[in-house]
Amino acid sequence: MTIYLPQLTADPSWFPPVSEALPNPDGLLALGGDLSVLRLQHAYRQGIFPWFSAGDPMLWWSPAIRAVFAPGTLKVNRSLRKYQQQQKFTFSCNQAFAEVVKHCAAPRRHQPSTWIVPAIAKAYLQLHHAGQAHSIEVWHGSQLVGGLYGITVGGLFCGESMFNLRPNTAKLALVMLQQHLSAYAAGWIDCQMPNPFLLQQGACPMPRADYLQLLTSLQAADCPASHWQPGALELSL
Repeated sequence: MTIYLPQLTADPSWFPPVSEALPNPDGLLALGGDLSVLRLQHAYRQGIFPWFSAGDPMLWWSPAIRAVFAPGTLKVNRSLRKYQQQQKFTFSCNQAFAEVVKHCAAPRRHQPSTWIVPAIAKAYLQLHHAGQAHSIEVWHGSQLVGGLYGITVGGLFCGESMFNLRPNTAKLALVMLQQHLSAYAAGWIDCQMPNPFLLQQGACPMPRADYLQLLTSLQAADCPASHWQPGALELSL
């Protein structure tokens, strides 16, 4: 089946209305453009993100259903609390952003390829240097064993990817993220498309229209730069 998609222009702010996203494949909206900091900022403010594999054109998406963690959703249950007490993981933000992206891009079991191609990794590193993209790291001693990264849009954190080298460290990173985010915002986390892991952790499937309303209500919130200064974080059990 032939798919016809709008081609992005040189204007980094222009995207087709998300209502024009295809139902199959779900959310495919446009192609082309670039991954400049300015274009990515405009994309996320409109509920759009890039997603493509090596060898594909640059593709932009706005799925009909988003995976969203509401405030207070992510909590440390008894078994996870016991595990954390045994392992004594420590946490930080923005101390190893490039390393987190590298681990997220690494091949995984049953998933030999990755959408975090070099162009994507470079683009989000530029967003990080611009103060827009952030990472949460999980450490065991001096070893990085888990983490996630994403970008802030006002009071909303748009998660991009996560990894774990030890059991449960990705979930602990999510818990730490929501706790850290809740210090200045409500604690909403967008994880883009639902998957079994996210749903098991309590993510709520949210229709695009509801997500856009949430995005509009949160994106004007102040995101203090000081809150995301590199440093250690304390997980509240």
